[in-house]
Amino acid sequence: MPDDLPNLDPALLDLPSLDKLGLPAQPEHPPRILLLYGSNRERSYSRLLVQEAARLLERLGAEPRIFDPAGLPLPDDAPESHPKVQELRELVLWSEGQVWCSPERHGAMSAVFKAQIDWIPLTLGAIRPTQGKTLALMQVCGGSQSFNAVGQMRVLGRWMRMFTIPNQSSVPKAFLEFDEAGRMKPSAYYDRVVDVMEELVKFTLLLRGRADYLVDRYSERKESAEELSRRVNQRAL
Repeated sequence: MPDDLPNLDPALLDLPSLDKLGLPAQPEHPPRILLLYGSNRERSYSRLLVQEAARLLERLGAEPRIFDPAGLPLPDDAPESHPKVQELRELVLWSEGQVWCSPERHGAMSAVFKAQIDWIPLTLGAIRPTQGKTLALMQVCGGSQSFNAVGQMRVLGRWMRMFTIPNQSSVPKAFLEFDEAGRMKPSAYYDRVVDVMEELVKFTLLLRGRADYLVDRYSERKESAEELSRRVNQRAL
């Protein structure tokens, strides 16, 4: 439940709104946020962190959905019609913003997480499924704090043509930061997660409905015009 946030001081939480951002009317539905995590373990700390983030997003007025990577085949090891692949792609198209969270393994993001990104194409027909969408990054560490995974995911986000927000979260020794029920304990790390989710919702409100214009490119307009000219002016056979 969105109100089940015992570590949160509601008096200090900023609920983003169009009025505060000075924005005109937008779509009436809540910001649609897809959350991805990178481990299939029974007690997955990246999943627990994503679940905590989803509670915060709901409290901030967004609509979060979490994709479960269990059962997703390796890239190119199954057809694109595989049900888990289709589920992932449909959620990507549905989303207006995303949260990516991976454990750090051998100094890098996990294979489970990377496989999800590799199943998301840069284009689906004429649609670019991730272009212009907002992105927040988090990672969990088994030992001391590191930023290798979030750094790699930041490169991925740029490659996927997403607006990656400046803030990010890295939780060290994650096994110490969650209680037996899987809830995150109060700490500076929890507060940083709140920071990141607040920022994500604000940027999503700012950008949604405007992303198509912001990512419109001269080179692509030129290429499209040249293709149209060739098609119109080709000689009849």
